[in-house]
Amino acid sequence: MPIQVIQADYLNPKHQQDLGTMLSAYAQDPMGGGCSLPKEISDSIALKLANVPTAFSLLCYDDEKPIALANCFEVFSTFKGKPIINIHDFAVITDYRGRRISQLLLAEIERRAKLKGCCKITLEVLEGNKAAQQAYFKFGFAGYELDPAAGKALFWEKPL
Repeated sequence: MPIQVIQADYLNPKHQQDLGTMLSAYAQDPMGGGCSLPKEISDSIALKLANVPTAFSLLCYDDEKPIALANCFEVFSTFKGKPIINIHDFAVITDYRGRRISQLLLAEIERRAKLKGCCKITLEVLEGNKAAQQAYFKFGFAGYELDPAAGKALFWEKPL
């Protein structure tokens, strides 16, 4: 059976478990921080996402085994007056890397973004995550800038 990409149903118990499992695996990866998620987060994240109207998650399966995850949010471009899809979490389990799973998942996100009339898809990637950068670049992503003289956009945070 070919790899399947499905939209997670946040109220489906299997999808809840698989989303938590994939997010935990991502968090434990060095590029996800290298730390386990608290069980209360991995066990409840699907129901919390169900309460976010702009959220959707895609899961990739090899048979019944979850192998990849994308948590996405629809936001809005004030400069373009159109929606944007932001990929917040993107992970492929180690054993499936290098098999074009990322390209399959990105293609589904792009298809959905086009259906929604989005002007772009955004994501963030760590400087040291060269494998992810290569996959994103291959799919057409690039650094964001309005004017080369001002430089590329930086993603910052302020923990609360």
